[in-house]
Amino acid sequence: MLINLILFILAQSNNNVAKQTVEKTQQVITQITTEKIAQALIALALSYILIKVVDQLINWLSERVAKEWRLQFKQFIPFTRMMVLTITVIFLMNLFLNLSRDNLLAVTGTIAVALGFAFKDYASSIIAGIIGLFEAPYRLGDRIQLGDSYGEVMTYGLRGIRLRTPEDNIVTIPHNKIWTDPVSNANMGALEAQVVTEFFLHHSVDVELVKKILYRVAHTSKYTHLKLPILVWVEETPWGTRFQLKSYPLDARDEFIYKTDLTTRAKQVFAKYNLPYPRYLNREDEEKSGD
Repeated sequence: MLINLILFILAQSNNNVAKQTVEKTQQVITQITTEKIAQALIALALSYILIKVVDQLINWLSERVAKEWRLQFKQFIPFTRMMVLTITVIFLMNLFLNLSRDNLLAVTGTIAVALGFAFKDYASSIIAGIIGLFEAPYRLGDRIQLGDSYGEVMTYGLRGIRLRTPEDNIVTIPHNKIWTDPVSNANMGALEAQVVTEFFLHHSVDVELVKKILYRVAHTSKYTHLKLPILVWVEETPWGTRFQLKSYPLDARDEFIYKTDLTTRAKQVFAKYNLPYPRYLNREDEEKSGD
């Protein structure tokens, strides 16, 4: 008898909780009408069009201002996107939800819990993207190495970024990668980024001659930023001598054109001086050298 009474009380309490939940939900959610749905669709369409127009406008302006201001102009794109999306979300919440102060706290808490469990990775990427706007581990126009991907940051979205690789592939990377993977940034918002061009020659070459050739090749390239340092590093390896020419192009976007120009012109001079390259020894050569 006592057990039945306890079960009856628990059932009643559960019914009361369910009724209270329904009542609170009805208080929060306003009446959904065809007019409100139409307004919501129009708001989403306008926000999409506005984002595209702003992106095109800022990109157009960035290519027409002074070169040193190009990357700074591009940084307005992620901020304007974030503002448009935030305003759109607030409008939709006001349209469909009865947002008193108590209801706003209830809705915010519910959304936070739902996102935490159902969209953990997505929410993590969004939070990392917002933090990234202020900490700026990468920005539009930066040339970064993130994980196994290297390239130029082409877009900065709510969830992630898109890189254009040297092979002209577009790689999408979520922002939450910055929690676990190191980010190597070649230019950090600057127009110039150091380019390292490697050359491999035989041990017998005249190191000072090669260094003079490489310095001259860099100084005479039309892409070289002459106000920034030019360095040549030399390293001995078991199979030959490695030379690293470190210099800066006028524009980071010319990285691979610049490296090709340096390599082509340096090889022409190497051929003029008959400078030998390292020779791969196969098994027959090793046997001959052993004899």
